[in-house]
Amino acid sequence: MEIVEDDDFSPASKDGMRHKCGVFGVFGRDDAAVLTALGLHSLQHRGQEACGIASYDPNTNRFHTERHFGLVGDNFSEKKSAIARLPGRVAIGHNRYSTSGKVALRNIQPIYGDLAGGGFAIAHNGNLTNARSLHAELVKTGAIFQSTMDTEVVLQLTARSDRGNFIDRFIEALKRLEGGYAFVGMTKKKMIGARDPWGLRPLVLGELDGAPVLASETCALNAIGASFIRDIENGEVVVISEDGVESLTPFPRRKATPCVFEYVYFARPDSEMYGRSVYETRCEFGRQLAREAKIDADIVCPVPDGGSPAALGYSQASGIPFGFGIIRNHYVGRTFIQPTQSSRVTSVSRKHAANRPLLEGKKVVLIDDSIVRGNTSKRIVDMVKHAGAAEIHFLVASPPIKYPDFYGIDMPSKGELIASSMSVEEIRKFLGVTSLKFISLDGFYAGLGVAKRDEETPQFADHCFTGKYPTRLVDHDEDRAAKDEQLSLLDD
Repeated sequence: MEIVEDDDFSPASKDGMRHKCGVFGVFGRDDAAVLTALGLHSLQHRGQEACGIASYDPNTNRFHTERHFGLVGDNFSEKKSAIARLPGRVAIGHNRYSTSGKVALRNIQPIYGDLAGGGFAIAHNGNLTNARSLHAELVKTGAIFQSTMDTEVVLQLTARSDRGNFIDRFIEALKRLEGGYAFVGMTKKKMIGARDPWGLRPLVLGELDGAPVLASETCALNAIGASFIRDIENGEVVVISEDGVESLTPFPRRKATPCVFEYVYFARPDSEMYGRSVYETRCEFGRQLAREAKIDADIVCPVPDGGSPAALGYSQASGIPFGFGIIRNHYVGRTFIQPTQSSRVTSVSRKHAANRPLLEGKKVVLIDDSIVRGNTSKRIVDMVKHAGAAEIHFLVASPPIKYPDFYGIDMPSKGELIASSMSVEEIRKFLGVTSLKFISLDGFYAGLGVAKRDEETPQFADHCFTGKYPTRLVDHDEDRAAKDEQLSLLDD
């Protein structure tokens, strides 16, 4: 999260969602930096604006950091000298998306600080919902910030703690935080992992020939040949040293509420989240859709790539043939990084192409993982129409997104979410489709393997569908109160 004075959650350039970051770390390997680069490469889908790796070399008693704009492969390949500048047997890494403003070198992670007792490097996936309040408090008492990241708030809080040892100081900092986070950090002798008490952001523990590994997803473990050990529990802090892996539970136990969008959109299909295959879960969303939306159609087509597993599941359950009616050009960047609406429209045309021989004269079921603003969905529908489809039935493998996220998903503000201001019928007319169906909330939970959603304490963080946020939204609530006060003054 960027700590800025204006609304940080509704940049105008996006049409869809972005995940904020991916983290990775290896302890006790001579090739720690190389393995970290490989791990980050497999987590590239979680952040494509910038990447960084930090290592510690006991031979020189020095920390080393390499932070760069762009993709992992462009900065940490075998032909690049960056890896050679990262000696040591422990390394952590980060892939980054920013939520607003310009990408700046000072905001690329991991970030590093010289603290009392030694150096500390840290990387963060998530958003702190009280970061701006903490930032203001720290600045007022003399803190000097070098970045605009909420991650630096944690570094500052840790540095200012008067607890006896470093881990206690770090935990004291964590107890000041609200929101979703997964941290990977390192000192001279330790690697540390921490996950928020609600379990909103993912973090897993693996092992490679006895060397502990931390990662945002299991696909990163697979990429380096590491075995999956377990998920880091919600509210858990793990301390990894030459003595092994120590588990600390500094927070009161509560039921985990992991973010549903890992299953819907963000996690790689070959990852496992909390014991469930992401790919199989997405297929099951499609099967649930087939039970809820029985359509007389000729072909089921995914909106690539996000809709592919759900479309396959729908085809399997409905008996309607599956086909790639839309072809994606994988060499075009994502549409939401375009600066204007007109360039987004052009980018959609470059990113997707209709497979006319498969669509012409057909009754088509189009399946996507979600609809956010609806602009991209409309362009794709128009493309399929122009290819000669006789009917278009648009199915969505998640419930309507009516509320923004504040825990690490870069998403338009509530007013820009099409489902927050339009009914399903109004969205259908806007898209210009024969029919429109979102999976029901019950069907969605069934796809997640949950027989019944707990209304009081849901098994997953589904606030984007329901408006029920698991944590306090401190900065957002302060903004809203300030705006209400301004409106009240104007009324007076």
